[in-house]
Amino acid sequence: MKHLLIAVAALAYAAPAAAQTASADLARLFADERAFVYREDPLSATSAGVHDYDDRLASVTPQTQARQARENEAFLNRLRSIDRAQLLHQEQVSYDLFEFMIGQRVRLARYDDWRLPFNSDSGFYSEILLINDAHTLRTVSDYENYIARLNDVRRYFREQIANMRIGLRDGFTLPREIIGGVSQVIGGFRFENAEATNFYAPFATFPASVPESERVRLREAGRAAVTNSVIPAFDEFRTFFETEYAPRARTTIAATRLPNGRAYYADLVRYYTTLPDATPRQIHQLGLREVARIRAAMEVEMRASGFEGSFAEFLAFLRTDPQFYATTPEQLLREAAWITREIDAEMPNYFGRIPRRPYTVRPVPAAIAPNYTGGRYSGGRLGQAGEYWVNTYALNTRPLYVLPSLTAHEAAPGHHTQISLARELEGLPAFRNSFYPHAFGEGWGLYAERLGEEMGIYHTPYQRFGRLTYEMWRACRLVVDTGMHAMGWSRQRALDYLTVNTALSTHEVRTEVDRYIGWPGQALAYKVGELKIIELRQRAEATLGDRFDIRAFHDAVLANGGVTLPVLERQIDEYIAAARVQ
Repeated sequence: MKHLLIAVAALAYAAPAAAQTASADLARLFADERAFVYREDPLSATSAGVHDYDDRLASVTPQTQARQARENEAFLNRLRSIDRAQLLHQEQVSYDLFEFMIGQRVRLARYDDWRLPFNSDSGFYSEILLINDAHTLRTVSDYENYIARLNDVRRYFREQIANMRIGLRDGFTLPREIIGGVSQVIGGFRFENAEATNFYAPFATFPASVPESERVRLREAGRAAVTNSVIPAFDEFRTFFETEYAPRARTTIAATRLPNGRAYYADLVRYYTTLPDATPRQIHQLGLREVARIRAAMEVEMRASGFEGSFAEFLAFLRTDPQFYATTPEQLLREAAWITREIDAEMPNYFGRIPRRPYTVRPVPAAIAPNYTGGRYSGGRLGQAGEYWVNTYALNTRPLYVLPSLTAHEAAPGHHTQISLARELEGLPAFRNSFYPHAFGEGWGLYAERLGEEMGIYHTPYQRFGRLTYEMWRACRLVVDTGMHAMGWSRQRALDYLTVNTALSTHEVRTEVDRYIGWPGQALAYKVGELKIIELRQRAEATLGDRFDIRAFHDAVLANGGVTLPVLERQIDEYIAAARVQ
């Protein structure tokens, strides 16, 4: 009996010890991974408030890529050596999210997609164009680091060009069919002199904290960096793209036609949906069902508007009637800003937790606007307000009737709310504050558009039709993305499908289809994620009945920051179980 008691006591002591060891190992792993990310991606470090690498840009050589892949494999092996069962509940959540994040890095690294460092929407050059926004320049040292980073741009671009040449050799390129839109953007990378660029702007005016005695030196060094590094880098890239890359780009559009393309696209589908068993065919069929359902709702709103013609005639009316379009960029921005105020007034009725961080409305930067989507959220660097970007390029393609939906998605209660609350989470590993599984983040954004109905931000049948056309747009994505990449659809078939099913302008239809071609799988995230959130809300409402509280539900969805859909489902089931016993 004495020996039995000793054994039991030993086990009781060993269990907490094992748990402590597992927790400590997990914490060290998370810290090592963040240090790795910041070291390898200096711009992300700067944005996160880590300033050890402010004087440089990333290395992107094939050798660097191979080493990074090995380090990520080592992280994954370290994670799997930790006994998950010994961890506390929140640690288990972090374990599962980290496993997804690193596992996907390892899986996608097998395809060497660094050979294609851009798409029709944006690319490696985009963050360089906005490099000024990443920096807060207060001291001489800050300026010197910024200058050093500018001097590194030419090396960085040359490494990217070398990688793209490997892509040309291997047939891993952007499709020739969408090159035109990208060429329009890249062809605009022409800078007459340093002073005319955004890169030089910090040297035009200095903060008072920079001594007068240093300003001339810094200004000259900044001018030299832009003149000798940044401008030549963009010139070399533009010339390479126009003379070498565009003529040799692949003639197919499907990701499945890339080297090892079927496996690549299958992994992209699983990555962007966060669903381990998702397949292109399943997603395609889901899209067809959603298109049929939404189309019926659109017909109802069309009739509510008083329009008596056909559906196609109604779409033509919406695309061409001047009443639906702003006449100046300022008008479009003011309309967007007004909608944000409407939404902000409703937020306390739907959320218990509201972000402390404010946000503003800005136009999409002119350098990238022509081939850019209608709007986007930019989280900004640490300590900076969030930014809701509205595209003011080609105003006759930016209908006002979709602006409430766009605003709800990109600002509040969409991306600004979700991303800002994630940044405010405390006591979690650093990767959790910026972790962004696309199905969750974009699914939440699309759900936020629907929530706008409850908030009362759609005042006319046209705006309600606009919301539905945005939802239809995301449903069509399921059909056309899988159609083009896995089922032999042509670009024209995808263009026609979006044109006849949505009220998007012809310009937006083109930019969106080209985006799906150049960014395979990402477009699937929106509808898949939204449908899961709706499913979980319906489950909570049905189970809790009168106990259901919309504010508590939304807080529960956003409680852990960005999560995969399987983790979200467990999270909401736990919320339901707790609410039932309250």
